[in-house]
Amino acid sequence: MKKLFATLSCMALLTLGLTQMTYAQEATADAVDSATTEQVTPTPVEEAVEVDMEAVMEQDATADQSFHQALKTKFIEGGADFMALIALVLILGLVLCLERIIYLNLADNNYEAFLRKLEEALNRGDMNGAKEIARNTRGPVASIAYQALMRFDQGIDVVERSIVSYGGVQGGLLEKNLSWITLFIAIAPSLGFLGTVVGMVMAFDKIEKVGDISPTVVAGGMKVALITTIGGLIVAMILQVFYNYILSKVESILNRMEDASITLVDFAIKYNLHK
Repeated sequence: MKKLFATLSCMALLTLGLTQMTYAQEATADAVDSATTEQVTPTPVEEAVEVDMEAVMEQDATADQSFHQALKTKFIEGGADFMALIALVLILGLVLCLERIIYLNLADNNYEAFLRKLEEALNRGDMNGAKEIARNTRGPVASIAYQALMRFDQGIDVVERSIVSYGGVQGGLLEKNLSWITLFIAIAPSLGFLGTVVGMVMAFDKIEKVGDISPTVVAGGMKVALITTIGGLIVAMILQVFYNYILSKVESILNRMEDASITLVDFAIKYNLHK
């Protein structure tokens, strides 16, 4: 009896010890898992920062697409007829502006170096060499100089008249197509205002049909009116900037032509004195 009781007591103690060890291991595992979870799980601030960064990246990725999409949408909402005319005015105006800019940049050469070479040839008495230099040099100053050199033997008065006459011709070439650019600058906002008037007429037609003045009825026509006006004004401003740049280039070249004309007359006087 005592042996049985002792055996049962030992078994109970052993079972109790194993149970406590199992609970201890499970608790340790849970503590490790919770600690790992705490280390991996980000804080609310980090989550907010990650969300903000993702939002910024998405905005940057869709910025270009949204701009082009918005521009296309506004172009369609403004009405294909008026917006197409405004776009055509912009294209034609830019083509003329680029043509003038290229032409003027090619005409704006180093005229001082050209006049020095011309003077050296005349001082040597090499008239044919001076004419060859003027013929092979690009620009309005060289063209005027060539016409003047062709008449050096005819007297100072003839040289002056040829310089003035051919200078007017070259000035006209410099100002070529500028009147068309000014026309497009004036037409662009006019088309926008025309679209405004048409949009307001459309709005009043809708009000007359519905018989009620409400934002939903008026919004369509007024949107066309405002978008066409904005488009016309933007086109006019773009072309005006190019036009002013072209005018500044033309004035600069004309001033150089006048300066070179005075120098050419001096060359003619010296040439006739030493002849």
